[in-house]
Amino acid sequence: KWLDEDEMLDITAITQSAPGPLPVNASVIIGYRMAGILGSVIAVLGTILPPMIIISLISLCYEQFRTNEIVATALRVTRAGVAAVIIDVTLNLAGNVLKQKRMLYTGMMVVCLIAVAGFDISAMVVILTCLLIGIIDAGLAC
Repeated sequence: KWLDEDEMLDITAITQSAPGPLPVNASVIIGYRMAGILGSVIAVLGTILPPMIIISLISLCYEQFRTNEIVATALRVTRAGVAAVIIDVTLNLAGNVLKQKRMLYTGMMVVCLIAVAGFDISAMVVILTCLLIGIIDAGLAC
């Protein structure tokens, strides 16, 4: 097992706080943990090269893809699958927060959901605020 649940939560928090694409940030951390600097480099290449190659190939035939009904239908179906995966990950991460039985974390999760969904507050503002609260909480725990 590469990561336990707590490590995954930590990596998720770090990658969301750091600038840049989340998968690349996660691959840097996990690659480094597995094999040092070389592991980070290989993980980043493994993360960015396949989509770059696929997008480059698709761009050569963009007009044919855009007007193809089969491709359009496949993309609509894929969108539904991606939404389901995002919901599953969200529920798993929320479950991990609830397992910790820390009222601060549970309260922050609820307030963040209301802030983003109900008041259209930027996710970056929410993440940075949570980061600050986490730093303060860690400082108080010492």
